[in-house]
Amino acid sequence: MRILTLLAVLACILQIGCNEPLPEVARSGPVFPEEPHYKVGFLIMDGVYNTELTAPYDIFQHTKFRKGIKPMVPFLLANTTEPVETFEGIKLLPDFDYVRDSLPDIDVLVVPSAEHHLDTDLEDSLMIRFVQQAAEKASFVTSHCDGAFVLAKAGLLDDVVSTTFPSDIEPYRKRFPHLSVMDSVWFVHDKKYITSAGGARSFEAALYLCELLYGDAIARDLARGLVIDWDLSQVPHQVIPQ
Repeated sequence: MRILTLLAVLACILQIGCNEPLPEVARSGPVFPEEPHYKVGFLIMDGVYNTELTAPYDIFQHTKFRKGIKPMVPFLLANTTEPVETFEGIKLLPDFDYVRDSLPDIDVLVVPSAEHHLDTDLEDSLMIRFVQQAAEKASFVTSHCDGAFVLAKAGLLDDVVSTTFPSDIEPYRKRFPHLSVMDSVWFVHDKKYITSAGGARSFEAALYLCELLYGDAIARDLARGLVIDWDLSQVPHQVIPQ
């Protein structure tokens, strides 16, 4: 099919005066292996910040290169199939439109921070409803930086302890005064929710989830692959006993 599509494009380019529209190229989407795996959905939108997206994506993607474990398969979710532009200007092509597409089951939902997570994004009822529905079925829900505002707006953090970007702790408390909020930590794990301070600390929050799922040896190996020193005992964090 790809070869036929390429031939059609070349024929149109070479034909002088060709006015026929180029054939639409279908999205390939993620490749889910037949073997057991975790489906990890990343919620993206215009203004998503690079680090809070790519840090956990890198960690989770590299699990497929480790033998003897149930790997993660990350993919991108947006309210469109058109390119989404990050705050820093990188254009991303979503794998699924969560408004219109039939979605795979999401084992881990990741909500990176985005430019308007403190204001207009919180008024997006379709997005908030999607987060609520995905979180209900997911085994883990993680946020990085101001992604916690989205989870809080969805009512998911009402009964758990959470954190967010250090300089946004006070706006977070002011907007959601009923929440139990912790500062001076890189991430908090309470029930199935892992909220992180974001930025480069998104790496540690992702490595923590990997250690939880695969053990210390695999987490350390993943960290070495990205030249990260990983020792959970040295990471400022809080795990709330259940």
